[in-house]
Amino acid sequence: MRVGPLIEKVLWHEKASVILTSATLTTHGEFHYIRNTLGADEANEIQLGSPFDYESSTLLYVANDIPEPNSSEYQHALHRAITSAATAAGGRTLALFTSYAALRKAAQAIAAPLAREDILVYEHGEGASPNVLLESFRTTERAVLLGTRSFWEGVDIPGEALSVLLIPKLPFDVPTDPLIAARSETYEDPFGEYFVPEAILKFRQGFGRLIRSASDRGVVAILDRRILTKQYGRLFLESLPRCTLRQGPTANLGREVTKWLGV
Repeated sequence: MRVGPLIEKVLWHEKASVILTSATLTTHGEFHYIRNTLGADEANEIQLGSPFDYESSTLLYVANDIPEPNSSEYQHALHRAITSAATAAGGRTLALFTSYAALRKAAQAIAAPLAREDILVYEHGEGASPNVLLESFRTTERAVLLGTRSFWEGVDIPGEALSVLLIPKLPFDVPTDPLIAARSETYEDPFGEYFVPEAILKFRQGFGRLIRSASDRGVVAILDRRILTKQYGRLFLESLPRCTLRQGPTANLGREVTKWLGV
């Protein structure tokens, strides 16, 4: 189930030189996971800093009192947080979900209160293609976009059209998925060696949706308290560029958005 041996055979041993470049090759500042996955044990590596000043441009807000995702109270708290942040920003908000079911529940819960604020809600999975949804979101002055899967990467909306990014849950793969289960069986410590590094890579990709140019400014809100309460949580936080980091109650999210964006 590993691609490393195949890549080693048809690529590493067949080419005089190969260059791999990406903004998200490292987990917790190291190339170990990607090296192991791709069989690139002999590769040289270099990690370059970002041209963006995240400390000045990005507020990373971690809700420290939101119930954990397996709690019955979590969804209600999440929906209030999305509504609060989107209202404070006047729309301009992207929420990245890990499942369509959670996305649909959120869409149903926030549509009416946001409509009263003249804010439209676009949701992935309602028939329109991702490109059409992105264009509708980009050209609508007051809108919220709820996305999953493909929206964690490749979304490029520079400027004020996207000012708030919400991450309801850390993007762990579903362990019961047959492909994920088969891959995880090849590791001695599946959670630490596979699930956590994969989730960190996706988390970093999602984070990267917000700041797309040197003049961008915005808020990333993490609405999963496990990033504070679990031992692996610090690996996620330490994998991000240095931002202005604040922890606080979920009820303060709207106020923090307003202050940071100056709206």
